[in-house]
Amino acid sequence: MRRPGRWPVAVPAGAGLAVAAALVLAGTATDDRGSGAPDGRAGTLGTAAGATLADPGARPDAPELAGEDLDGKPVSLAELRGRVVVLNVWGSWCGPCRAEADDLERLSRQTRADGVRFLGINTRDRDPAAARSFVHAHELSFPSLPDPTGELLLRFPPALLNPQAVPSTLVIDRRGRIAAGIAGAVTEEQLRPVLTHLAQEGS
Repeated sequence: MRRPGRWPVAVPAGAGLAVAAALVLAGTATDDRGSGAPDGRAGTLGTAAGATLADPGARPDAPELAGEDLDGKPVSLAELRGRVVVLNVWGSWCGPCRAEADDLERLSRQTRADGVRFLGINTRDRDPAAARSFVHAHELSFPSLPDPTGELLLRFPPALLNPQAVPSTLVIDRRGRIAAGIAGAVTEEQLRPVLTHLAQEGS
């Protein structure tokens, strides 16, 4: 049994959002509207696909991320405040990353008008050319911060983002708080209802 207030350890690939994003609260449960009830159940929000979001009042702040992307352009998580952000950890050497890349790019384009932005963290690629080749092959339009040593990933609590779990995806709400997490390749069907819900939260 999980202790109250702890984010679940990263789940295996394919386990889905219903497990990956449950943030347990002490004495609080919420419904789809985010209203609380002191009954000791998990503080989560359901979405249309059965995915689970952490209750807004218990979402941890995302750490600061800033630097130059793979094209040498400045990018930071702070400048995306006010947007819903999909933070995807990937590597050019990673088979499941290749499998999810096209879904991520398609969703990035389709949700941009809703205030959603995508940001990648390219990990363990010592050769920037390999990472740029991956971006070109999948026609990724969103930026990625290079993180060859994993230093950026270590800014997250390991129970929230396991540096060994690649790919991994976190979804950050408009206030810069981590609302959901997935270890393993993610699909458009898993991610879309989460983004829809979070985009509507601040509207």
